Amino acid sequence: MQSEFGEHVKVAVDGNVALVTIDRPPHNHVSVDFMKDLADAFDAIDAETVVRCSLLQAQGKNFCAGADLVRTEGEGGLGAVNPLYDQAVRLFSAQKPIVAAVQGAAVGAGLGLVVVADFRIASPDAKFAANFVKLGFHPGFGLTHTLPRLIGPVKASLMCLTARRVKAEDALAWGLVDEVVPLEDLRAAALTLAREIAENAPLALVATRKTMRGDLAAAVRAQTDKEAVEQGILRKTEDYAEGVRSVAERRVGNFVGR
Repeated sequence: MQSEFGEHVKVAVDGNVALVTIDRPPHNHVSVDFMKDLADAFDAIDAETVVRCSLLQAQGKNFCAGADLVRTEGEGGLGAVNPLYDQAVRLFSAQKPIVAAVQGAAVGAGLGLVVVADFRIASPDAKFAANFVKLGFHPGFGLTHTLPRLIGPVKASLMCLTARRVKAEDALAWGLVDEVVPLEDLRAAALTLAREIAENAPLALVATRKTMRGDLAAAVRAQTDKEAVEQGILRKTEDYAEGVRSVAERRVGNFVGR
């Protein structure tokens, strides 16, 4: 299996575990090309018979701070959300279990990315946010389906309607993460869990995961189609333009409902 997928995704194999590293520090912002490279990596892992589980980790301060909206708007906006979500569906279609090691911020699409994983190990500085409404925007990446499925509809609505940053200890209590460990132990703890999974029979792992996840990829496909429609409408509003500006300027948005 190749060790690099594009510029920002690296893969190494440790026994029966694939170590998938997002290497776009410090914030690991997403783009369509980056997401395609990541999905290609997981497709390759599915085809690698020796690998039974993956560990998804990131270099830099933040696991993934979502899209770089200032730069994206300068390049013509988020008109590429459908191609981005095509890659998200590919990630949810991965066959083998995934453990994520999360430090710093997992925001917006970054939150969507950590929810792709089956399990999440976080450091105490980890923060999780569905910050879309702060941008005058609609949640995406299938989060309107996957987040309620993971933490329940009330907590999911609280995250989506307040855009608050949920600290690691609260995320643990809510079931958004499965363990919180010191930053220096983060990757070791995630690898320990991945190895525990990878000790087991590979065909049984894939079959059991497929049964338990059900039609998740198809549900994410349907939900991202709905989300993209709402995003397309909101992207044309004054509030969206103000939301992008206000987040870039680190201030509360002055929204007018237009």
